[in-house]
This record gives sequence, C-alpha cells and structure tokens, in this order.
Amino acid sequence: MAIKVLIVDDSRVFREILSRGIMVDPTITVVATAVDPYDAVDKILEFEPDVVTCDIEMPKMNGIEFIKRLMPQYPVPVIVVSAVSNKVFDAMNAGAVEFVSKPSAQSPESVQDFILAVINKIKAAFNATVIIDEKPINIEKNRHQVIKQFDLIGIGASTGGTEAIFKLLKQLPEELPGIVVVQHIPPIFSAMYAERLNQQTHFTVKEAANNDIIKRNHVYVAPGDQHVQVRKVDGTYVLRVFAGNKVSGHCPSVDVLFSSMAEEAKERAMGVLLTGMGYDGAKGITTMKRKGAITIGQDEASSVVYGMPKVAYELNGITKQTSLDLMGHYMMKYLR
Repeated sequence: MAIKVLIVDDSRVFREILSRGIMVDPTITVVATAVDPYDAVDKILEFEPDVVTCDIEMPKMNGIEFIKRLMPQYPVPVIVVSAVSNKVFDAMNAGAVEFVSKPSAQSPESVQDFILAVINKIKAAFNATVIIDEKPINIEKNRHQVIKQFDLIGIGASTGGTEAIFKLLKQLPEELPGIVVVQHIPPIFSAMYAERLNQQTHFTVKEAANNDIIKRNHVYVAPGDQHVQVRKVDGTYVLRVFAGNKVSGHCPSVDVLFSSMAEEAKERAMGVLLTGMGYDGAKGITTMKRKGAITIGQDEASSVVYGMPKVAYELNGITKQTSLDLMGHYMMKYLR
C-alpha cells in the first residue's frame, strides 16, 4: 500500500514540481494538494493522508500556527518544506517531525537532491509517532554539583531529534562535562540550530569546528555535512571535524562520534541515543558500553521514530532505556 501524501503550499508551480517528483517513487502517492491551511483541513478530512508536507509562509494562516492547531485534533506527521529560516525550528516545536529546505529553481541538481530528500523524509515520517507532550520540563536540582567521574557526553539523534535534544538539555544542570551532539540535519541548518540552543538553554552552544577544545558546560553541534570525532591530546579532549563518506548512511554519523569516544574516553564517557530512523549510532554506543561507558537510550513510547535506539537496545548496547521526560534524571543519577 502506497504512502498517502498531502502537499500544502500556496505556489501552484511548486505543488506541481513536488507532486510529480515524489511520485516517481512507487511507494508514494499524492492524494491531494492544498493552497493554504484552511484548504488543507478539508483535504485532510476527505483524503486521510498518512503524511503532510507544509510550507511555513502561506496566506490566511502560516504553517506554524496551522501545525499547532492541527496536532491536537489530527496528529498526522508533518514535514515542513520551506525556505531556509530559523522558523523551521518553531515548526518542529509546534509538532512537525521533519523539515527540508526548498531548492534553488536555477539549479536542476539541487531540485533533484531536494526531491530525493523529501522522499526519504516521507518514508521516515510514515513510521513516525507524533508526540503531543505538554508536560513541564524541570531542570535538575543541585545545578552546581561537580561531576568528576565523567569527561564527555555524546548525544546522537535523527528524526524528531531537534526537539528531543532541546528538551533534554533543558532538563540538565549547567555543571556538566562537555557535550558533543550529532543530529542528522542539513548543513545550512546546523549553525542555526546551535545558535537557537545557545539562546534557549543555559549551556554555551556552538557549531563544532576542527580543533575545538571540549570545555565543561559547553555543547558542540556537528556541522550538517561533516563528521566529528573526539581525540585526547596531552590530557585534553579536542574535536576533529572533517568531510568524509557517509558512515551508517549518514554524514555526520553518530557511529563515528561514539566510536571515537569509546576509544579515547572509555569508562569516562556517557553516550545517549535518541529518536531516529535507521541504525546510526547503534554500533558505536554498543562499543562504548563494552569499553565501560554508561549508555542511555530513548524508549519506544517517547520516540518519534524508534529506530536507532531500538537497534542499540537489541544489540545489548544500552545501560538504561527510558522516556525522554526521565532521561535527564537518569543521566544525573549515573553522573553523580
């Protein structure tokens, strides 16, 4: 059975390009298109799509407000397809599960890459669970307790990960070892995402750069098209950031980060694997556990896509599996 998709965009030309492009894949069928959110509601009720793609800037109501209103009544996976903007993170916060940046119309190659990206995101979204969570986020108490046993924390995520990482960081106190994050994200968005986390959490957050020294209370986000490894140089942990082939289907790869942490930090590292489609990070976090590290995986009920943490759990690579709401609590329990 084909995945039923509704396309919501005020541009007739773009609706046509996207519709024709994604239906090249035989597992996807566009059941309808809509010109604005009000039109979209009617089409959702009539065609019951499995996945919705949605622009942000539209007449009558913007995509962010549409997603906020849609989710409580019809929690269908939504992929934001929009121009490059920080607003995509507001859309993720509203309940979207994925996002793709619109291509340059002048570049046929970028359009082709865009279509392939949307097809992959649709397949991931089809397997996604829409999480509607209004629970308050509590920052752990004893914020200034010094954590001495651990040197590093690594976090890996994919589909649903931008919001999961944000919620997790909001649970944690400031006084922590340096945190290195690999989130599968387009390169143009990784710096924006790091800056957003820097503004909205109490950590100092930056996009990782080659030879960055990992500091306490700092978070380093892998660039969207480069791998990140950890190296220990004269007792100091330093980042190696480099372009390379995809590993476990991705660049940056969680496996690349976790494998380096297993080698360089061993039992003085903690690995955290969050929501995401596929298996990236599963082998690396299993190696970390084998080297003595504490490893934590997100459970199925709180994951948008229970893929990466599921494979890690099945490989016996997870010390503790828990919900996103309780993850900060368990991290602090082990860190202390």
